Amino acid sequence: MIAKLRGIVDSFGEDWVIVDVNGVGYLVFVSAKTMVKLVKGYETVLYIETVVREDSISLYGFASALEKEWFITLTKVQGVGAKVCLNILSVLTPSNLSQAIAAQDKASFTRAAGVGPKLAARIVTELKGKMVGLSFGADSADYAAVLQEDGSAQDVQSDTENKQNKMIEDAISALVNLGYQRIEAYQAVNKAAADGTIKDVSALIKAALKEFASKEN
Repeated sequence: MIAKLRGIVDSFGEDWVIVDVNGVGYLVFVSAKTMVKLVKGYETVLYIETVVREDSISLYGFASALEKEWFITLTKVQGVGAKVCLNILSVLTPSNLSQAIAAQDKASFTRAAGVGPKLAARIVTELKGKMVGLSFGADSADYAAVLQEDGSAQDVQSDTENKQNKMIEDAISALVNLGYQRIEAYQAVNKAAADGTIKDVSALIKAALKEFASKEN
């Protein structure tokens, strides 16, 4: 099974690239974000996920191990095939994916071709709380978990953390009702709440609005 390729970029297609490895050309499907990092005639390294089906063996390549891990994670969601997954990775970076899932932001996923509202809802629901690589911080506003010896996640949120998370979610919902995009509201609220000094929803909303105002200036 091929896990990584190092070779010269030979040619491109709409969603694929041929990598010449010692005279052997490998056709590799890639996301748009990986594609823009490749230069014809120059050496590249791609992390490979090999997908075997009854009638084909396909190689999917990624500029980073984290992007590959997201590919594997996304394709475990029912309805997200390899091509749809590449479409998602073409519009969302691993960091964007982490934030969109933590914020339960379905709209971000519908930007990808082949992802409608129902599939987007399934993705954010099934992947909420999933830790992919280092993209989810241990201090995420939506959960705090540690891994047990068997690798399963154990919830270690305290009552204080639960109250903090509810306050953050209420503030996000309020900003969404004011017309802000959920992902933007999530980022502003979490930034405002980062130091842990704000103790009520009203103050958190005001602090988040100041974050928006500072960006506009």
